[in-house]
Amino acid sequence: MKVLVLSDSHGNLTNMVRAVEAESPHMIVHLGDGWREARQLHGQFPMLPFYQVPGNCDFRPGEPAEQLLFWEEKRVLICHGHTYGVKQSLLRAGYAAEEENLDLFLFGHTHQPLVDMRGKTLFLNPGSIGDHFRPFYGIITLQNSHLDGHTVPLV
Repeated sequence: MKVLVLSDSHGNLTNMVRAVEAESPHMIVHLGDGWREARQLHGQFPMLPFYQVPGNCDFRPGEPAEQLLFWEEKRVLICHGHTYGVKQSLLRAGYAAEEENLDLFLFGHTHQPLVDMRGKTLFLNPGSIGDHFRPFYGIITLQNSHLDGHTVPLV
C-alpha cells in the first residue's frame, strides 16, 4: 500500500493534484491547514480512500483534532501537530506514541519535512505542500507488515 501524506496546503490545490498524479497512491491523508482544498482534492479523486484532520488555521471546532487509524496491524495517529507542541519539540508526541503503542505518528504544522524513528514509532512530517518555493509531501509504504516513509520535494 502506498499512502500520499499532505499537510499545510494553505489554499494550494494545484500542488496537491500534481503530487497525486506523480505518485498514483492507494490512499491520501491530509494533516490540516487546508481543509477546503483537501475536500476539493478528494472530490477530484473520489476513488481513493481519504482521511483528514483540521489544522490550527482551519477553524473546524466540530472535527476531531486527531484520528487513530489501523492499517493492517499497524496503529497510525494522524494529527496536525499543534496540539502536541511540535514546533517546540517532539517530546509530547513521543509520550503519546508510547502511550498509544503507535507504529506511525503523522503530523504537520512546522512546514519542515521530517522522518525520524523513535523506538518502534516512525514519525513523519511531510512538510508543506502549499509552499510556493519548496513544496514537499510524504510517502508511506506498507508492504509485508513493514512500514517505511520518506519525504519528496514536488518538482
